[in-house]
Order: sequence, then C-alpha cells, then structure tokens
Amino acid sequence: MIIDVQRVFEDGPHQAFQAAEVIARLNQITQAARQTQTPVFMVQHAATSGPLAYGEPGWAFAHLLTVSPADTVVHKNTADAFHNTTLHAQLQARGITELIVGGIQTDFCVDTSIRRALALGYAISLVSDGHTTLDNTVLSAEQIIAHHNVNLSSISSFGPRVTLVPAAVMATTLAA
Repeated sequence: MIIDVQRVFEDGPHQAFQAAEVIARLNQITQAARQTQTPVFMVQHAATSGPLAYGEPGWAFAHLLTVSPADTVVHKNTADAFHNTTLHAQLQARGITELIVGGIQTDFCVDTSIRRALALGYAISLVSDGHTTLDNTVLSAEQIIAHHNVNLSSISSFGPRVTLVPAAVMATTLAA
C-alpha cells in the first residue's frame, strides 16, 4: 500500500525529504510485487482546497512514481486511508491480512493509516526507508521518520505488529 505519493510532495515548496530516493525505493517494491501478482494499492489524497485538491496539479501521482493500470487506486479525503473508503472491504475480499506500507507524509497519513490498519487486525511491514515527510517547526523530517519508525514498531496493544523492513530487503523478499 503506497500512501499519498503525489506531485505536491515531489518538488517545490512542499517537497518531502529525499522524495526522489523514497519514490525510487517504493517503485522497486511495487515492481517486485507486480511480478509476483501481489496486489498493489495506491492511496491518493484529495483535499477540499489547496495543492492537494482533486484535479489540481499537486493532486496527481508523482511523476517519478510508477503506477500500473492493474494497481487498485483508493481515493481518500482524510489522513486515514480506511475512513469512508472501500480499502478495508477490498482487502477483505482478497483475503489480505498483511500490508506492506510506504508513502508520504510519515506523521500524518502514513501514521494514521497504519494505526487504523492495526486496529482492523492487519499486520504491517513498514518500509523503514520508504516513507517521508517535511520538516515541521519542531523536528526535521529525518527526526520525524526515525521517531515514527521507533514508535510504530513499538505498538503492541492491537495484537498485530509493525515490522520495520528496508526497501531492498522487502523487494528481495517479494521477488523470492
């Protein structure tokens, strides 16, 4: 599941930390997934206004992101990829119980969607170097990413867990 890898975060004033490198890693994973018939879900955020508003240039998937016609696109309008979307129903219909997650913004949609997935019973492999964000007024993007890798992988109260997996390892695992 690739979350919100959209043009607004690819370059310009809202460019995410190491966006091109993160997108390249996500492409490596989705390519391996497609080769093994593992379903790929592309989650796309649509805000009511601003650069992520539906149809605005920043709303489109990032230029560098490889999206296949076979991928399932899920549109959302909150930080939670499951809230008022068909994502959970589509995963259940396919018998999917484990998710590989990467995307943009670590501290908003990636975090919220992972916590919701855990609450719904999904085990998560978080691509430890496959999610990114922007600096905020308190922390750098690099600190936010490291913080979320530690915190998300420490959650045990839901039962299913978050396992951190580097992109290269995940791509190799999928290809095997």
